[in-house]
Amino acid sequence: MTTFQRARSAEQREARRRAILGTAATMLTEMPVADLSLNELSRRVGLAKSNVLKYFESREAVLLELFGAEFDAWVDDLRAALRDAKGSEAQRSVQLVDAVVSTLAARPVFCDLISAQAAVLERNVSTDVALNFKRHALRGYEGLLTIVIAALPQLSVENASRFVANASMLAGAIWTHSHPTPAIQAAYDADPDLAPIRLEFEPNLHDALRSLLYGLLPR
Repeated sequence: MTTFQRARSAEQREARRRAILGTAATMLTEMPVADLSLNELSRRVGLAKSNVLKYFESREAVLLELFGAEFDAWVDDLRAALRDAKGSEAQRSVQLVDAVVSTLAARPVFCDLISAQAAVLERNVSTDVALNFKRHALRGYEGLLTIVIAALPQLSVENASRFVANASMLAGAIWTHSHPTPAIQAAYDADPDLAPIRLEFEPNLHDALRSLLYGLLPR
């Protein structure tokens, strides 16, 4: 735990914000979003809970800002992964799906944030925080559209939009079910007959995105 003096200048206040965000990011490498509490975040950053709330209006506001940073980083990852996409429509389709799955799998914190976005992150925040988050998300969404269309020009803008929107929802849902609670995990481990209903993130997301993309490409 770090002990801070009162932040008096704009630079000190910004450093305090970065410390809170950095501590929260570290916590998410150790625990799921659902387990990150404002009390524990405050303890680790060395501030009273009331002081943390001077910088972020709620736990969810912290998580939304982290989501935005992770989203930006993932867009950069995907752009780099698809920079050299080439070949036939079928080859480019495989490259697109492979790149989306591999870059998401490499960012487990982002996947956990996606899975909690609507049910957890977007609650208990003000309209101002929601507006900032959604405007940031829109910029990322537009960046994704550009990347997807460049990788697979056969997709119309409308269908590229559908792919981006549905890929995100599929990733969040599959992440949740492929990372079950300890009790459900123990049940899977105890009974091999449950294997058909057990989800693994990468293969199941790969299959889902391949089917989605097949339905969106022109015939």
